[in-house]
Amino acid sequence: MEYRSVRISLRSSGSRLLLIFLDRFNFPIDSHSILCYDVIVHVNDNMANISRQVTISQVAKEAGVSAQTVSRVINNRQEITPETRQRVQDVIKRLGYQPNAIARSLIQRRSHILGVVTSGLEYYGPSHILIGVEQGANQAGLSILLNLIHQPETTDIGSIVNGLVSRQVEGIIWAVPEIDNNRSWFRENLPQLSIPVIFLSTQPRENLNVVEIDNRYGAFLATQHLLEKGYRKIGLIAGPLTWWAASERRRGWQDALMEAKIPFGEDWIVEGNWSAESGERGLHALLQKFPDLQAVFACNDQMALGLMRAARSLGKRIPEDLAVVGFDDIPESAFYQPPLTTIRQGLYELGQVAVQTFMKLRQIDQRDESVTAAQTVMLQPQLVVREST
Repeated sequence: MEYRSVRISLRSSGSRLLLIFLDRFNFPIDSHSILCYDVIVHVNDNMANISRQVTISQVAKEAGVSAQTVSRVINNRQEITPETRQRVQDVIKRLGYQPNAIARSLIQRRSHILGVVTSGLEYYGPSHILIGVEQGANQAGLSILLNLIHQPETTDIGSIVNGLVSRQVEGIIWAVPEIDNNRSWFRENLPQLSIPVIFLSTQPRENLNVVEIDNRYGAFLATQHLLEKGYRKIGLIAGPLTWWAASERRRGWQDALMEAKIPFGEDWIVEGNWSAESGERGLHALLQKFPDLQAVFACNDQMALGLMRAARSLGKRIPEDLAVVGFDDIPESAFYQPPLTTIRQGLYELGQVAVQTFMKLRQIDQRDESVTAAQTVMLQPQLVVREST
């Protein structure tokens, strides 16, 4: 048995557990003032072992390596042999060693925190990109500090960026869709930022680090598929065209029709807002302007769901009377009636690649190398053919 002297201090509104402890051992309790007592506490050997914090030196001694080697394993450095890495990891697990994140940050002068700014988590795309970011950050040993913007079209974003910088984030993933002029703050202030910013859902530009899905090519694939099926009168239910991604999908639809030398007009287009309800309204509006419509490319799967419901209410069979292609490949699209032909985006991959891009930029910074040009990574979508075409 071991004896330890512990000084306990609490107010009368403090821990109920400590009050019970003091009462049990007949210590007088003053209900109006701070209590300070020197208490002899009996701690058995097992409890002492549990409460004693395992150090990196203990791990190194147990594994038969240096503390530097343990540090390299913890930081996932590549110069460690697989056998040594496994032996150190086994000791870490057995001893229950937990690295001191604060001390680690002070030594390395890094917070290991990545700021993430996003919006529209009620939509499939942004929510799944965020999951990919979180998974990528976890694999890289980073924590994320999340900031949600409820009005993504806002141009007043300086306070958000400055707030993240003041919290010592090492970089920012800006996953808010590009809408109208909501990137204007960055045009003036990005060169002065001391940390990298990786933009998603953004038109590639000089001096911007961008990771994006090739929306234009995805829309081209969707429309080309309908053309190959023999359809010529192909309408479009677009997303909100102030969004860069939605305008890119419109361009891809237009590219395919122009390549096939099919004339089209504005009466072939209806603008939705990404919701199933807008897809339902959109089909009715399209048919009023374009009654001999043969097929529709809906710029996301939720709008495709709405237009398929509208088609059934009008007595139109899919695909016999009206073919439909969506965009996203949400899990439910395979269970639509009929199952939906759509464009698959690698949304999880997009989030993970954004983190990987940040890590590459951080490594360049560690080597004191200058970045000669901003990086643009464009992920390619895929056509998934089902029964709606």
